[in-house]
Amino acid sequence: MTDSNDRAKTTTAIVTGGSRGIGRAIALEMSRAGHFVVITYRSGAEAAEETLDLIRQAGGDGEAAAFDVADSAGAGEAMEALLSRHDAVEVLVNNAGIAADQLFVMMPERDWDAVIDTTLKGFYNMTKPVLKAMIPRKRGAVVSIASVAALVGNRGQANYSAAKAGLIGASRSVASEVARLGIRVNVVAPGLIETEMIEAAPVKEIKSRIPMARIGRPEEVAKVVRFLCSDDASYVTGQTLSVNGGMF
Repeated sequence: MTDSNDRAKTTTAIVTGGSRGIGRAIALEMSRAGHFVVITYRSGAEAAEETLDLIRQAGGDGEAAAFDVADSAGAGEAMEALLSRHDAVEVLVNNAGIAADQLFVMMPERDWDAVIDTTLKGFYNMTKPVLKAMIPRKRGAVVSIASVAALVGNRGQANYSAAKAGLIGASRSVASEVARLGIRVNVVAPGLIETEMIEAAPVKEIKSRIPMARIGRPEEVAKVVRFLCSDDASYVTGQTLSVNGGMF
């Protein structure tokens, strides 16, 4: 575990939506990579604490911060406080996201806005202040979690597909802006992964379209994220890596 004296010397990774599922797996991988891990979450304090316990049991350390990445004012205040305490933020993983599936012609505007805001406004609210902190150090990696839905589109997920596709476009543009400053910006697009979000999905139907004929594990996504955040990926930026078992 990192004590308060060592923490100032330790690089920090911020993982949004890091309390469970893919976010939890990413937080654990970031800890294994040697980072102090800040987990953000909107709800589910107990799950966030469970993730922190797993990190500490493995010899790492971290903290949890409760706020909504889509809330500009709240996220702004939270990020100002976090960045004032952690001046060596080297990694940001934009993982927070929600789904509100419905056929487009029946989709309430609130569901469209909620999904778009969490993913895209969340990207803005988190990435902008982190980049400002990374630029003086001329070092850092931002990885955002999109979806196979961004690449092919899924019936009943127009809002989700649009949000995740927008995330890819935004990341490519930002990558081109900060590449000369030593900062890399990439995207990981998972396919069907064993998380709570697939409980209502037609798993059997989707599995039939996966060449590897199985559902992915959160750890398999997390290891790709870890690679993109490491020096091993020092010449990789503006890219989208699919982790989907060969799907489509």
